[in-house]
Amino acid sequence: MDTIMEKVERFSRSITMKAVIIGFLTLIMLIPGFMIQNLISERQKRSQETIEKINAKWSNAQTINGPVLVIPYTSSGVDEKKNPVIENHLLNVTPEMLTVVAKLIPEERHYGIYKSILYKSELVISGKFKKPDSQLPTNAQAKWKEAAIRIGISDLRGMTNDLDFILNTSHFTAEAGGEQDVIGQGLVISLKNTDLLQSGNELTFTCHLKLNGSSNINFIPVGKTTHVQMTGAWKSPGFIGSFSPEYKIDVNGFTANWNVLHFNRNIPESWIDRSIKSFGETTFGVNLVDTVDQYQQNMRSAKYALMFIALTFVVFFFVEILTRKKIHPLQYLLVGIALILFYSLLLSISEQLNFGAAYLIASIATIGLIVAYAHSIFKNIMSTGILASFLGILYVFLYVVLQLEDIALLFGSIGLFIILGVIMYFSGKINFYKSEPLEEPTKAE
Repeated sequence: MDTIMEKVERFSRSITMKAVIIGFLTLIMLIPGFMIQNLISERQKRSQETIEKINAKWSNAQTINGPVLVIPYTSSGVDEKKNPVIENHLLNVTPEMLTVVAKLIPEERHYGIYKSILYKSELVISGKFKKPDSQLPTNAQAKWKEAAIRIGISDLRGMTNDLDFILNTSHFTAEAGGEQDVIGQGLVISLKNTDLLQSGNELTFTCHLKLNGSSNINFIPVGKTTHVQMTGAWKSPGFIGSFSPEYKIDVNGFTANWNVLHFNRNIPESWIDRSIKSFGETTFGVNLVDTVDQYQQNMRSAKYALMFIALTFVVFFFVEILTRKKIHPLQYLLVGIALILFYSLLLSISEQLNFGAAYLIASIATIGLIVAYAHSIFKNIMSTGILASFLGILYVFLYVVLQLEDIALLFGSIGLFIILGVIMYFSGKINFYKSEPLEEPTKAE
């Protein structure tokens, strides 16, 4: 009868024990896997910080709000003691109709290995206001000479031209100014010394605006009827905000049209002073999407690290059983480290080249290293060829999944299901107990 020590020794050399060790090594490899994901996040954060610095020197994302006609007026009132007082107020009037024709000219700006999407824009803003005096409260005394038109622009550093604002047939210049209110800081067009506001007629306006920005451009539909037409030489625009446009995208870029009516948004035709705190989520615009986001693709690939390690270890394990070539746990560990280093190679190379080329180089280098190491262990061309084919299929499968967006989960799930089925099929042809030390049957006395 075997002693307890002999049973322990036989178990330590058994396939079951080897499987337990391989499972433990697979879990251990989670640690460097998480370290790779943290490295990717760190590099992505650094990229975002660099892009923000580039944008700050050029101009940040732009939001255009206006034009809004601002008319100061006085009205009679009483204080707490019922004494008559004269109150000063501001009447803010939005356009009856607002039309914006915008042309975007995107460009890429590089800083070292990092890239930012910038743009130049040319905008023609036109429309009309209703009769200004029809908006005033009863018994209000308008200060027509102090009236002005305000255009909110989120980052005035992007202005590249002197604005010529045409009201009916009169020309006006603009100055930087405004308050931190619902319209925001931007341009102020003073309408002093003009009789246009007192004519009792509608006011038509037009102006040409050249504006630099980065990442995206947005509009607030202050007009009772707002129409925005935008064109740009960018093949992957993202339409953002509360309103969806009618659009067309082709090889030359995109064309988009928004039509927003007064009952589509919560902006009044007029308001007094700061009675309106915000326009809510009424903005809309275009985001110039960078489709080549290598950090996002690197992070997605790194999440498959554990699957790659586990499947590769399983193949090594099967080959070990079939060839009866003993593989030391340290050798499994080295293979696992090589698989983890693939993601480090992919990240570093993708920062210099496009992701597809980086993936090809990193995968060939990793497969070549593991296959060469496996051949030195197995000394068998067929076993090495099976391993090389398996790794090649695995890396091709991962690349296809990374390129898909809408059906990535479906394709990945089906692919993993097929791979698991193949492994289960071949595992059924292996007699795992053949190599297990069997106890001698006890003879009857």
